[in-house]
Amino acid sequence: MSDELKYVIFESKMGWVGILASAKGLLSIALPQPSAEEASLQLGEQVNQATWSSEPFADLVGRLTAYFSGHKVSFPDKLDLSAATPFQRDVWAVTQLIPYGETRSYRWVAEQTKRPKAMRAVGHALGKNPLPIVVPCHRVITSGGKLGGFRGGLTMKEHLLRQEAIC
Repeated sequence: MSDELKYVIFESKMGWVGILASAKGLLSIALPQPSAEEASLQLGEQVNQATWSSEPFADLVGRLTAYFSGHKVSFPDKLDLSAATPFQRDVWAVTQLIPYGETRSYRWVAEQTKRPKAMRAVGHALGKNPLPIVVPCHRVITSGGKLGGFRGGLTMKEHLLRQEAIC
């Protein structure tokens, strides 16, 4: 991949999904949307400076398509988290450790980042996660077992958790 930004938008079983990346790695993923235009909007302003190209994303498109069709998939992709704060990077790295089909609490994530009282800050960091599914923030719930929040909406979070539990 060259230094320029690249993106692709594709249709999955659940809707239109978008991927944006730099030469360093993935920058943003748009969760399934009703239209390609909405998926593009979810990728953010940087998509306006990006070039459409499916080539660098073929494997990831296949894995995301399989994931949204209910299959267990792993995401070992390189990430470009250069715009994130150190705390956000810590939270997202811990979140990537949560196994498929399992959940952890905001408290657990805070404790793993060595900031045991930072549950709210963890929630805010997860709310800024630009790479849902690859950084599986949907797997983080409250200590009491409630869903908490999710940028893609609670209906989507519940669907993803239910889908993973079946696999």
